[in-house]
Amino acid sequence: MLPALVFMIVVTQVPFLFTLFYSTQSWNLVRPGSREFVGLDNFAAVFRDSQFWTVTLNTVVLIVGTVVISVALGLFFALLLDRKFLGRGIVRTLLITPFLVTPVAAALLWKTSLLSPTNGLVNWLLSPFGVRVDFLSQFPLASVMAELVWQWTPFMMLLILAGLQSMPKDIQEAARVDGATSLRLFRELTLPHLRRFIELGTVLGAIYLVNTFDAVYMMTSGGPGVASANLPFYIYQRAFLGFDIGQAAAMGVVTVVGTIVVATLAIRLLFKSFSVTEEAA
Repeated sequence: MLPALVFMIVVTQVPFLFTLFYSTQSWNLVRPGSREFVGLDNFAAVFRDSQFWTVTLNTVVLIVGTVVISVALGLFFALLLDRKFLGRGIVRTLLITPFLVTPVAAALLWKTSLLSPTNGLVNWLLSPFGVRVDFLSQFPLASVMAELVWQWTPFMMLLILAGLQSMPKDIQEAARVDGATSLRLFRELTLPHLRRFIELGTVLGAIYLVNTFDAVYMMTSGGPGVASANLPFYIYQRAFLGFDIGQAAAMGVVTVVGTIVVATLAIRLLFKSFSVTEEAA
């Protein structure tokens, strides 16, 4: 147990301590000899940066939009797969496939094969109507969100499907015998039972999506301008294209602290939901 704990601390906390140290330094790789201690100046510069707030808003929109749409689609497909029909196993396998695709490969697939303005499948389907849209330029954030929804819907579907299959069948049958309609059964029995599974998927999805980099980098490179940039990509730009290690580290610290605060609150609410459900049972 102790070696594993030491390894986890070394892997996670030591790099963060270095990031904290660099966030107090004025250090640009173009001028390596000019490094000096500046205290909290980098953080002040970050909070004065209008693009940082634009990118933060992009990140929130990307996370919320992806999670909400993925959960809604996951719920729909889970309800579909909870029924018995011919070929259910094949359909389930096909629906799971997007989650198994490497994120970089998925981003390239959407960029070149689906949303390309010249030979993309979507524009080919729109061509009979005389419409041709450059989605990656005109709707960059929505394009990235669509790719992430495509990848995350199977995860939400599997989680919700597990919740559906854990429901006691005798309670559902008793409700039907008492004359409950399908809509009322879903609203008063199925949805409350699925609440904790939906909340779990929401928390896990949001925590992972904060770190999304590959989809933004491969599909739009954050453009046009910073229209589709999120926090990880903007930090990458500042560090490896702008060579400003100090401000990039400060942005990283702000992002980590904000993520920890939000994730802690969400996890507490999730644990509270699970404990209430267990007490009710």
